[in-house]
Amino acid sequence: MRSSGILMHISSLPSPYGIGTMGKEAKKFIDFLVKAEQSYWQVLPICPTSYGDSPYQSFSSFAGNPYFIDLERLCKEKLLTKKECESYQWGKNCTKVDYGILYHNRYPLLHRAFDRFQKKIPEDYDRFCQEQEDWLEDYALFMALKDTHEGASWTEWEPELRLRRAEAIEQAKAELAEEMNFWKMLQYLFYQQWEELKSYANENGIRMIGDVPIYVAMDSADVWANPSQFYLDDNLVPIDVAGCPPDAFSADGQLWGNPLFRWDVMKSDGYRWWIQRMQKMSRLFDVIRIDHFRGFESYYAIPFGDETARNGEWRKGPGIELFHAIEEELGRLDIIAEDLGFLTESVKEMLAESGYPGMKLIQFAFDTREDGDYLPHNYTTNSVVYAGTHDNDTILGWMKTAPKPCVSFAKEYLHLDKEEGYHWGVMRAVWASVSDTAVVTMQDLLGIGSKGRMNTPSTLGCNWMWRMEPGAINQKLIRRICKQVELYGRVPKRAES
Repeated sequence: MRSSGILMHISSLPSPYGIGTMGKEAKKFIDFLVKAEQSYWQVLPICPTSYGDSPYQSFSSFAGNPYFIDLERLCKEKLLTKKECESYQWGKNCTKVDYGILYHNRYPLLHRAFDRFQKKIPEDYDRFCQEQEDWLEDYALFMALKDTHEGASWTEWEPELRLRRAEAIEQAKAELAEEMNFWKMLQYLFYQQWEELKSYANENGIRMIGDVPIYVAMDSADVWANPSQFYLDDNLVPIDVAGCPPDAFSADGQLWGNPLFRWDVMKSDGYRWWIQRMQKMSRLFDVIRIDHFRGFESYYAIPFGDETARNGEWRKGPGIELFHAIEEELGRLDIIAEDLGFLTESVKEMLAESGYPGMKLIQFAFDTREDGDYLPHNYTTNSVVYAGTHDNDTILGWMKTAPKPCVSFAKEYLHLDKEEGYHWGVMRAVWASVSDTAVVTMQDLLGIGSKGRMNTPSTLGCNWMWRMEPGAINQKLIRRICKQVELYGRVPKRAES
């Protein structure tokens, strides 16, 4: 069935407190999606961000981002007061997230909420902690220990904690019990608000698409608590790390630096870590987009300590076997495979065997450096088409910065003209394509240039910051979206009844 959705991260929602949250603006965005005859809301990873502010480099694959907890809701629950929320600075620009200010001010405010939370603990709090114990206990201790070490990576902690000696861990739990409860409370509040938001979306016919990165951050509870699952030496130092080889986009390749999985160990225990991860994600999202899907067939390994990705090598991954194990345990999940970039025949065969829809990116269709075939006339129905993703410039930004031959080709192929608006012309091609699902970004719908770009890969600073201005959505925009969705047969069933 043909459908469409909009990509915008939670952080990009309007809010008076520095960053988008799971509060009333999130519900208003769902209302907008319904009015615009959409079927999906796609977000980026909703886990806590670490240094660099990237949702793809998190302290935990299972935890939710405390920044997304709605402060107005906490005021209604008498955990905070509006005066307290307004007593902190949250940034001067409502169209950008200031992560530095958030880091310094959000947690002191949330500690105030914790002081009141402890005086009247909700009846379901203990049950939540028990249900999430398989990851929550380690995460809470990890974050409490990071605070005592002034934010230092766990690789810099004293040996008995770094290596998780039993006696040291038990002593830390005893000494940091209250701080651990603070981090557990944040997850309780996050999960409570997220489940309510997702229920509101589902009740209104909107399904949530969530993003699951293939790799995890080295400085994470995931690696600290499960070192045997990762490619580390006896001192828990990475042997090789993740990245991408040199290509037409980067002469040095991309050095991500994430620890690699020890796939032989994961296979021996039936891929339990991955099954647990996908089980949690399937409860948070209706559809899971798996980032860097080709990395499961074969992955690029770079010697730890190298400054570029030039000296890496390709190694075989678990292949389709991993996804068979997940399906056997959890049933058939709705998964989107991010299969962008150069694909070998083996990767194509794995994708075909999985049956998951792959991704098509219209911006790539007109880039002469891109070997993949992304021209719309070559699409298949079992795919999800985007104009661009969080890693691309906006449509209008791309039109200004891309090589002139690429832009000229796009104008000719897509019949673009200024009167319609170049961004609307490209989105028209997205909606008109044969792909079952079409997704456009909120920045493109609003006609924002490069200032709306979410991320520029291989750069630090000025990423993940874009926010939508209050009042940016209006009836004219809704009517225009509806016209396109109706014209190209992407109206959800609920709108036809």
